Parts: sequence; C-alpha cells; structure tokens
Amino acid sequence: MSAYTRSIEKLIKELSKLPGIGPRSAERIALFILKYPYKEAKALSSAIEDVKEKTSHCQICYNLSEGDLCRICADANRDRSIICVVEKPTDVAAIEKTHDYKGLYHVLGGKLSPLDGIGPDKLKINELARRVDSEKIKEVIIATSSDTEGETTCLYIVRVLKPKKVKLTRLAQGLPVGGDIEYVDEVTLGKAIEGRKEIN
Repeated sequence: MSAYTRSIEKLIKELSKLPGIGPRSAERIALFILKYPYKEAKALSSAIEDVKEKTSHCQICYNLSEGDLCRICADANRDRSIICVVEKPTDVAAIEKTHDYKGLYHVLGGKLSPLDGIGPDKLKINELARRVDSEKIKEVIIATSSDTEGETTCLYIVRVLKPKKVKLTRLAQGLPVGGDIEYVDEVTLGKAIEGRKEIN
C-alpha cells in the first residue's frame, strides 16, 4: 500500500514519463509541487496547457511557432538569402543564443537513420529544395550534428542541392574553446586538423 494519495501517485507517474526523470526524481518534484504556492502551481499548469494548445510549426521553416510564421521568419530584418539547416528547434535556439547568425533557418525534423526507419521522406528535405528554388537563396549552411547520421544527412542534402547552383557550407567542427587536446576524441581532433586555418 502506498503512503501517498491517488492524486500524488498520479502526478509521480506522469512526471516519471518525462525524459531524464526517474521515479525518485518524479517523487521529489511531485512533493515540491505539493508545497508550491497554489498560484505558482496553477501558473505552471497553465503554461503547460498553453504550450500544448498554441505551439505548432512554422509553415516556412518548420521551427516552433504560435502562428503561421515563427518569430524568425516574420522578422523583416533577417538576411533572407541565407538558410541554416538544422535537425531540431533546440538547434535554432542554440544558434540564436550566439547572436552571430542573422539569416533564416530550416528545421529538418531529425536526421537520416535507416535503422530507426527515418529516410529522406520523413524529413523536410524536399521542402528545403523548394525553398532554395523559390526564395532566391544564395547560401545554405548545413548545421547537422557531426555523428554518423548527421554526416549522412549532410551528404544527402548536398547531393539534392548541388544541381541548384547554391553555395553550400558546413559549420566548422573541431576543438571546443578551452578544451585540452588530450581529452578530445579522435574524430573531433581529426576534424580540427582538417579544418585548420592559416594564421595571419
């Protein structure tokens, strides 16, 4: 017999379905919410409902949006001649935090992974090709991850876009700033050597 009420048990069960939250963490969060002032708990509940009801995907780039267009596609100050291709909306958020990129995005919705049944038809690659044809794009920056699936996705995109005579670039890969060489894996170190630049 459980020491908790049915409503607490239900909350623990639902919380434990979230990624990275096991039963013990779910229990701690549930008990924290129980102590939380009612007003704040209601605000949390309302925020979750709002996200589920209002969030969809941008009709142009497939980033997260609360309308037909995401904030980036709707921003007239963005450079509309460059598209940065990413796997998921969290990649857009990470790049935006740098404040260095001023172009548009295209969110694929994942990366090629035949073992998981994810082929080109499951990603927004055809939509990307259509954008390149119709939007006067000068450069496509491919910012997929550097693992095997990300590299395969990059090569596939290059094959699709190469005939369109658009400039194709790949994010630089290599050593992280502040990293010690002895702790860097071979693939990352190899990419750093391959992508070395001349010192002026």
